[in-house]
Amino acid sequence: MRVLTTGGAGYIGSHTVLSLIQAGHEPVILDNFANSSPEAVRRVSELAGREVELIEADLLDAEATDRIIAEGHFDAVVHFAGLKAVGESTQQPLRYYRTNIVSTLNLLDAIAKHGVRRFVFSSSATVYGTSGASICVEDLPLGTTNPYGATKLHIEHMLDDLAASDPSWHIAKLRYFNPVGAHPSGRIGEDPRDIPNNLMPYVSQVAVGRRDHLSVYGNDYPTPDGTGVRDFIHVVDLAAGHVAALDALDGFAGSRAWNLGTGQGNSVLEVVRAFERASGRTIPFEIVDRRPGDVAELVADPTRARTELHWKAERGLEDVARDAWAWQGANPWGYGEAPEGDDV
Repeated sequence: MRVLTTGGAGYIGSHTVLSLIQAGHEPVILDNFANSSPEAVRRVSELAGREVELIEADLLDAEATDRIIAEGHFDAVVHFAGLKAVGESTQQPLRYYRTNIVSTLNLLDAIAKHGVRRFVFSSSATVYGTSGASICVEDLPLGTTNPYGATKLHIEHMLDDLAASDPSWHIAKLRYFNPVGAHPSGRIGEDPRDIPNNLMPYVSQVAVGRRDHLSVYGNDYPTPDGTGVRDFIHVVDLAAGHVAALDALDGFAGSRAWNLGTGQGNSVLEVVRAFERASGRTIPFEIVDRRPGDVAELVADPTRARTELHWKAERGLEDVARDAWAWQGANPWGYGEAPEGDDV
């Protein structure tokens, strides 16, 4: 299939584009590079052995979006594009609502108009934020605790309503847990623009010397070592989940959700120790107060994806740490260059 991949130069998008190519599909990247780098596209092309088609555009531009869909002859869309930092969303809620919801509405308007009926949406486990569950199944009551999560949930509602209005739609809502790691080549990986919002890139930057230490938010949870437990899924497995969803989509009419996670939890300190083993470096950390809203444990039940998409995560924490270090060790400053005078 010819697949428009919005946000395809980003962390998860770039890995998925490579997986799509390897599976025999023809992905086309659409990105405005607000939080990504053209270098990622170049490296995906290098790994794929062929140039990946790229459209530089912003989905907030409704006319441009319509033109791209009208001229693109796409069979499907995989929609990653959007802002994704929970903390930032609480400080800039209107920016998150505008960027995530309006851009998706423009995209849906265009594909509805031009007859593209296969749609894979990059959702999030944040939609389970008010469920109170530690193991999440897809039919839990949904609710969120921050504007970022609210945008994901609102888009899910939009997709459900769209599918209910017309039986020709085939929509996958993929709820990610904690994407981590990098391509084992070390050529593409996670490259946050500012201070990382997620655990693994922060640990990586401490290991490589870009940051002094890691803050661990609480060590008094009812978990084996007192630190929070999460479901960390290798980004290559996550990318494979998108391919599996796309390949299975014609068998599911309407809008359907699938969790993409391992079904296993690891604590913050387990992640730190695994990265120390992979890198051979000590990760300094300090225990600080819990963050409001954090729960002790949040893990996926991936049974539905295993039975319906014939997909499961194959990689564990040691693989995650090894591949994350291969990326960060070879690219201390991500896709960019070190600031002048910095020898990290």
